Amino acid sequence: MEKYYKKWFKVLVTPAIILFAVVILAPFVMGITYSFTAWRGSYFKGAEHWWGALVGISNYLKVFRSEKFISALLYTLKFTLVAVIMKNVVSLGLAMMVKKVGRGKGFFRTIYFFPNLLGGLAMGFVWSFIFQNIFSMVLFGGDSVISIPFLCDMLQDPNKALFAMALMATWQSAGYMLLIYMNGLNNIPEDLYEAASIDGASVWQKFRHITLPMLMPAFTIVFFLTLSSSFKMLDENLALTSGNFGTRMLSLQILLSTRETTPANYGMAQAQAVIFFVLIAVISIAQVIATKRKEIEA
Repeated sequence: MEKYYKKWFKVLVTPAIILFAVVILAPFVMGITYSFTAWRGSYFKGAEHWWGALVGISNYLKVFRSEKFISALLYTLKFTLVAVIMKNVVSLGLAMMVKKVGRGKGFFRTIYFFPNLLGGLAMGFVWSFIFQNIFSMVLFGGDSVISIPFLCDMLQDPNKALFAMALMATWQSAGYMLLIYMNGLNNIPEDLYEAASIDGASVWQKFRHITLPMLMPAFTIVFFLTLSSSFKMLDENLALTSGNFGTRMLSLQILLSTRETTPANYGMAQAQAVIFFVLIAVISIAQVIATKRKEIEA
């Protein structure tokens, strides 16, 4: 079998390379090229071809001068910080609890994973109903037994909406991250905990000096996934708030920027997308490098 793969490797991998080049690489290069042009979606302003509509870095200058883009960038950064912390704390806590279950681990893993199968728009509309009706009018409203003003009208305030979207994103993805953490927890030898117990270590000391260091490979994966997904969140933002009340995030900003310019300035929108890509790439690579170093130390 190994000889077969060596002999036919190039032939077998060629379709995948062609597909990647056509579907991913070519549009990516075209997008970067069009970000330097006066592209209007179906035509180039003042020319028939892209090389005749080059405008240099003017699209990028317009982006960095745009108050809406800067506001969306700052809001996305704040949301990402809250969402990444919430997702990791909840998923790790659930993983540690499920690990303690004697029977039925598979049942709990399945139940927690189910929300990850829902589409972003459908889930966003469901949670919009929950926040606007269940939270505000039934559970935590002024006439309710438990009155919590912060949990009422969460989608009409940028700070409340930030936590609302983080809560929804955590509910959706915690089960998926749980599976990664469960795999990491199962790879930690029980002998380490037994030895720590004999030495009189507390639960917190075991968690800090055994669980956390041994889970660093899982942390690397989960942090990468939660960071990238938080930055790229679009459907949920659109369904919950449509970017109103100062809750617009970068993905939605790129989408709406073509609708807020007449004629639609796709060149500037593409420049925003390139900046978005660079931002995610830099932050994700920095995070992976930082957590990988912790793995080596552990």
